[in-house]
Amino acid sequence: MRVLRVSPAGPGYDARLEEAPVPTPGRGEVLVRVAASGVNRADLAQIAGKYPPPAGESEVLGLEISGTTAGTGERVCALLAGGGHAEYASVPEGQIFPSPSSLDPVRAAAIPEAFLTAFLNLVVEGGLADGGRALVHAGASGVGLAAIRTAKLLGASAAGTTRTAAKLAAIEGAGADLAIDARREDFAEIIESAWGKNAVDVVLDPVGAATLAGDLRVISTGGRVVFLATMSGGSAELDIGRLMGKRARLIGSTLRSRSRAEKARIVARFREEILPAFDAGKLSVDLDSVYPPERAAEAFARMRRNENAGKIVIDWMR
Repeated sequence: MRVLRVSPAGPGYDARLEEAPVPTPGRGEVLVRVAASGVNRADLAQIAGKYPPPAGESEVLGLEISGTTAGTGERVCALLAGGGHAEYASVPEGQIFPSPSSLDPVRAAAIPEAFLTAFLNLVVEGGLADGGRALVHAGASGVGLAAIRTAKLLGASAAGTTRTAAKLAAIEGAGADLAIDARREDFAEIIESAWGKNAVDVVLDPVGAATLAGDLRVISTGGRVVFLATMSGGSAELDIGRLMGKRARLIGSTLRSRSRAEKARIVARFREEILPAFDAGKLSVDLDSVYPPERAAEAFARMRRNENAGKIVIDWMR
């Protein structure tokens, strides 16, 4: 089978297709023929040597796929800890779920990492519910748009920020009540003007240091700020008094490093609570661009330059 190998090359990437043995499924695993695989910032971090896969997981890049199970041909999506950017992947049974019949395989590949991350952090960690309010930083990313759509599905209001004015349309298109250009506007002031003070129940924050103070300003009493990454830096001054006064919680969250058993529980809830909404026409994916494996270097470079609004997908069936 063909496997994608990627390494840094100046401001871009060198992506090569190499031959490798088809993986042999271990106990509790299923072999999936990959139709499409999603590109994520975790891939860029792994290429840079900063985010290795968990022990025992595939060293091959790729955290999400769509495809068909070997032998039965069932159309599925899957969440991986590694191994997705290849023609075949061995997937833990608990991390597989049916591909929505309403979506083609390329669009289906945009679901697992983005929507499971959104569900995990809005609902499981953040407790967002009908009538709540969510703030999503980097709102035009794959996870950001999935989070906005998930919040609206739950009956919550959603605000999304971006530092690229051209991406505001994508945030609005996902259903956000507020689309904020954080480069030109103070997001906390915009939110307070629209929703009042202390109005946000859950913040999804992959930015980190630059947004922490504003997060604490807008968070409600008992609210949750969930950190997904530290794109602006991992160290920041914390107003502990404000945190205590609001009885708010700061939560650090990752998905890749969780155990297979924990991931299986998250996927099981997602299958029941969120997945049916795709075929019901209540949820859709935001696809930025699609590349064949031979042009994968362009896909990774596009994400590195922060040009995408929505998911970048590699189509292995071309």
